[in-house]
This record gives sequence, structure tokens and C-alpha cells, in this order.
Amino acid sequence: MKRTLIRSLEENLNKNVIIKGWVHRVRRLKGITFIILRDRSGMVQCVVDNKEPIIHGLKCESVLEVSGTVKEGKNSLNNFELAVKSLKVLSKVEEDLPIEINGEELNISLDTMLNNRILSLRHEKKNAIFRIQHIIVEGFREFLSREGFIEIFTPKIVAEGAEGGTALFKLNYFGRDAYLAQSPQFYKQMMVASGYERVFEIGNFFRAEEHDTARHLNQFTSMDLELAFIEDEQDIMDIEEEMLKHIINKLELEGARYFKMLNVDIPKIVAPIPRIEFEDAARVLKENYNKIVTDNDLDPEGERLLSEYAKEKYNSEFIFITNYSRKKRPMYTMPKGINGTRSFDLIFKGTEITSGGQRIHDYDMLVESFKIKGLNYENFSSYVNVFKYGVPPHGGLAIGLERLLALLLGINNIRETSAFPRDRSRLTP
Repeated sequence: MKRTLIRSLEENLNKNVIIKGWVHRVRRLKGITFIILRDRSGMVQCVVDNKEPIIHGLKCESVLEVSGTVKEGKNSLNNFELAVKSLKVLSKVEEDLPIEINGEELNISLDTMLNNRILSLRHEKKNAIFRIQHIIVEGFREFLSREGFIEIFTPKIVAEGAEGGTALFKLNYFGRDAYLAQSPQFYKQMMVASGYERVFEIGNFFRAEEHDTARHLNQFTSMDLELAFIEDEQDIMDIEEEMLKHIINKLELEGARYFKMLNVDIPKIVAPIPRIEFEDAARVLKENYNKIVTDNDLDPEGERLLSEYAKEKYNSEFIFITNYSRKKRPMYTMPKGINGTRSFDLIFKGTEITSGGQRIHDYDMLVESFKIKGLNYENFSSYVNVFKYGVPPHGGLAIGLERLLALLLGINNIRETSAFPRDRSRLTP
């Protein structure tokens, strides 16, 4: 007999089935024992006669194969239960668990959680985080594929940094200096130039900053896209807005029960996401919040206040900030006027989740931009030389997956939204 998932048991009332999963909880009474069994689809109450020898000494998280008949029966989990005919232990628990995972909440420190990562992910609320992550990634891929993008896979070992050579992890590549990739920026532009026009990637990238904050990781997942034949950065923002609507709709259809479990509301995009230029944003901060912007950039407090402003004025949890200073944008960013750029950030719930914009597609302009940034363009020849041979106007963006997920779920530390986070102190598990 084939295995039946717990979510399908209600369709099999009064039928004999085989289920497999982990022992979530055991409650022994005088004549019977209730075993709550858990698989990837849910939990069910199994009713076992105490004459069954296996149940004596059975520990939580043991892996069982259970055969029995599905019966109607109201309990805290379902309107049905399993009357057990036989039990088989597939894998027994050898020692007491280091953390308790069958409570409503997992009340342990973040470090303890990560040190016991596999066990912690068995807790239904921690498990739900990465089911939501899967829906987001699937929605991103689904939308872009529908819009004519193709998925690419770029190198993670590179000869130069895409962001000007800072914060790179250096390694020895058969006697040559190489680095772990900061982003797929150069490669996605080159793939656009190769004739694919529209490309995307979901991949791991690396930043060597020695930060220790709740919003940064040294290895993170970036959702990137790049597309050709745009008019300007507005086209990029347009496609991101439509993509976010698609992802949110997918979360509502497929992830509502996980959000309910976590007691979190799914965000709405009820109107066009507001777009304001950086100088206007700085003026809003000064006039409305007595906040002075320095160094042509927004600090975390500035991002938080602009989110408040967007919510109050536009009833939007998202806001685009555009036209950042050329000093604060990479060398490949298309200039706008003397000091501005055709760039943007998207802020969500007080934190930047996207950076993007139009890229320079003219060879001479790109070379000049490298010089302005104090960089030797010859060190980036495999990238720069592409622009000698006809590159269309193009642009793109990058979304930090873990950061987006943390903000969606109201999680305070981004490490919790990485299955196996890497920061300056953590290399295991």
C-alpha cells in the first residue's frame, strides 16, 4: 500500500491507509495512547491500544510508519483521526532532544535555534518561514518566465568585484587571485547584451563586510533581473511593481495558512507605489520629522521615517526613492543630469529591499564613469569590452530574499530567514 499524506486523510474516511512521519507528541491514558504524528503536510491524532508494545518508551521525534483506518473524530487538530492497526519504528530517537519543539512557540535564543537548526525547523512556525520563502521564489520565477525572461546561472568565483572591488572574499584560484561574487551584475548585463534581452537569476552571493547587524548576512540570496530596450528606470520600477503584485497574490492563494499561523498580515498594493526623488525625500524628512539627511544617502532611521510617510500620505507599505546621487551609485549606473542617476531603491516597512535602475550602455560613457570612480577600467576588460559591440539601453534590479522575507513576517533578525546563515562568526551547521 502506498503512503498517504496526512492532508489527504479526510478524503479516505473509513479506509485503510499507511502514513509516515515524526512523533510530535505522546499522551498515554489507562487503556489507549494518543500519538500526534506529523509529516510535511500536517498533523493527525493516532489512537493506539496500549497492548501495542512499541509505544512503551516511544520518544518524541521518532520516525514511524503507521497503518490504520481513518475514522471521524473531533479533536484539536482535525475532524478525523487514525485508528491504528500496526506501528513500525523507522528511526528511533537515541537521546533526549536538546530543545523542545512541540510547544506552540519555540522559546529559545537565536543562537540556540541555529545551533540546533534541523530540529528547530521541525517546529511548525519555523518551518512555515521557508514554505513562505519557497512561494516568494516560485512567484518571482513564475512572473518573469511569463514575461519572457530566461533564468541564468552566473559564476560565483570571479576575477573582479562588481561593486568597485570593496568587501570581497579573496581566494587562491590555482595561483591567481580570485574572489567570491558580490552580485551577478556584470554577467546579467552581458547576457542581456548577448541577445537574450531579458534574464533573471536567483543565487547566493557574498559580501565581506565585518558587520554584525540584524539586517545583514555575509552570504545571502539575491533575486536579480535585467532587461533590454527600456526607456529609463521607470520601466524597471513598473515591472517590479507588477512582479510584487503577482507574488503577493500567490502568497494569498498558497500561503495564507502560514501567515495565519505566524499571526502576520499579507501586505497589499492597492494603488501605484509612490515614487519620489531623493531630494524630495530629504525635504520630507527635514520638514515632517526634523531629520537632516547627510552624505547623500538614507540611514536606517531615514528609511523608517519615509515608510511612515508613505503609509500616512499614500496608504502604501512600499515607496520608491529615485535619483540618488552619482557619488552613491556604482560606476555602471546611468547618470541623470550633472549629479543624479537613473536609479532607485524600494523601501518596504522601513527598510530598503531593492536597489536598481538604468545602466550605462555606451562604451565611452562607461569608461568615463570608471575613471570618475577612480577605477581602472582595464581591470574589468572582460565586462567593459562587451560595450564596444552594441549594447541596447537596459536596466535591472536586485532583491535580497532573506531581508524581504524577514520584513514580510516581522522577524527582527535576518539570520532567522536563512536556513543556514553565514555571518562573521558562523560557519556551521
